[in-house]
Amino acid sequence: MPAGPSDPVELDLSGLKCPLPVLRTRKALRGLPPGAVLAVLSTDPLAAIDIPHLVRTEGDALLDQERRDGGVRFTIRRGPG
Repeated sequence: MPAGPSDPVELDLSGLKCPLPVLRTRKALRGLPPGAVLAVLSTDPLAAIDIPHLVRTEGDALLDQERRDGGVRFTIRRGPG
């Protein structure tokens, strides 16, 4: 079933180590239209620092960050740029 306009695009980066989670998150965000939502799951401990930093520097919005499934799940809204 395709994702609707309000459904997040899911990106499971479990098992990947720095810098891959942040690089793949950046690539996924750049491929989305403004306003789209991306949900990222990462088990890399450094992602808790790197992904929020990426979101701030790229002009996107971190909607939520929660511990889940042995990692961290980030919910990000693509910014206007």
